[in-house]
Amino acid sequence: MRDLSALLGGRAKPLLGLDISSSAVKMVELAEAGANQYRLERYAIEPLPRDAVTDGNIASLEVVADSIRKAWKRLGTNTRQVALALPAPAVITKKIALPAGLRELDMEIAVESEANQYIPFAIEEVNLDYQVLGPMAGSEDEVEVMIAASRKEKVQDRVAAAESAGLKAVVMDVESFAAQAAFELIRRRLPESGKGKIIAVIDVGAHSMKVAILRDDVVLYSREQPFGGSQLTQDIMRAYGMSMEEAETAKRSGSLPDNFESELLRPFMDSLGLEVSRALQFFFTSTQYNQVDLVVLSGGVAVIPGIDQIVASRTQVSTQIANPFVGMALSQRVRPKNLAAEAPALMVACGLALRRFDA
Repeated sequence: MRDLSALLGGRAKPLLGLDISSSAVKMVELAEAGANQYRLERYAIEPLPRDAVTDGNIASLEVVADSIRKAWKRLGTNTRQVALALPAPAVITKKIALPAGLRELDMEIAVESEANQYIPFAIEEVNLDYQVLGPMAGSEDEVEVMIAASRKEKVQDRVAAAESAGLKAVVMDVESFAAQAAFELIRRRLPESGKGKIIAVIDVGAHSMKVAILRDDVVLYSREQPFGGSQLTQDIMRAYGMSMEEAETAKRSGSLPDNFESELLRPFMDSLGLEVSRALQFFFTSTQYNQVDLVVLSGGVAVIPGIDQIVASRTQVSTQIANPFVGMALSQRVRPKNLAAEAPALMVACGLALRRFDA
């Protein structure tokens, strides 16, 4: 039954975190550096050609596998085991209550029976996994169980891409869970570990903005809206008559005309600030909460210098850029300056690499 390769659990050593996003392949390898301490051994980011991954789905297996292969070679590691993740929309998750003390076989039967109520597909068409989260609040006789299910082809596509690159997929996670695991490294470094604070973690990638608002370990609210770095790329294409590939290259290398910052980049940053402000307003109007204590920006767009100041000004909420590697030991292979610029895009890959240390 637990054929999602330990979607919510499992342990594998050694292990690489492999994040396949719509714009790039990202890899992270961590090592232990003391009790509950980690060292960043190496990381790599390999851009993906346009439309190789669309809406979270691998559209061109060979192209994605080639980028994974290039990233792995740049990484310079002998490790071939990887932890992968599915986009949250590709996974159905549900928390249920089950009697405490069930044997594993009885638990599996109960989970499958419950899953049939929530999964709109035949059970044989999905990979299904579960994890016991702990006792139910207010009930000594029940435990809370997280069920996770995804269509088999969604899992198989990512596994096939890794295997085509010569790697072995041993863990399949969910991107939102992996990002939350990496965020825990950031939360630990906040005053009083951010206890009781309401924190909005906002991931802005190429095509979408993912919002997760948390208090302690609980997700209070989540949503995804269509806004991302591809809009800036399209602006560059229109303004300077470039192809998509030329615009992406120029954007990454900083080789754009002098008027780029004032006429294109600043309006884009202002638009992002507005989108974040709207996302917080949606949170306020759809929940009983009326404040957010901190905004944490992650994703490829978060690497734009000064974007945190723009968002803080628009939202009137303290804002910082996500870097799960702050305070982490770094190997000699890692250049701190490059890492500081690229860390916001490595949240999911970092969270997946942390699966190496699962108990």
